[in-house]
Amino acid sequence: QVQLVESGGRLVQAGGSLRLSCAASGGTFSRYILGWFRQPPGKEREFVATIRWIDAFTGYADSVKGRFTISRDDAKSTLYLQMNTLKPDDTAVYYCAAARSLSLWPNIRTYEYWGQGTQVTVSS
Repeated sequence: QVQLVESGGRLVQAGGSLRLSCAASGGTFSRYILGWFRQPPGKEREFVATIRWIDAFTGYADSVKGRFTISRDDAKSTLYLQMNTLKPDDTAVYYCAAARSLSLWPNIRTYEYWGQGTQVTVSS
């Protein structure tokens, strides 16, 4: 059973940086893509970034392109999201998720495994 556990969320000032981690267990991920999603208060969950595990190919939402970097450490089975130049609009619960897919752009429903989320709050 794949398990994902996010950590690293906290309160930060606008313009600051934060790195989120997602510890993955329960399998190998050579056939998977992993992604970060976020859900602002009162809004729908939205895509942030994705990475194909086998070769570290990445993709980003336009809203975070150039500010956020997704990466993974294969030896540690850990996914990261480096967030720079944070804005109040980045405030959300951030989730990591896994999909058994080699496409970077599957439907969100293809992400069958989800972490519990970690809160990021960016103050103005």
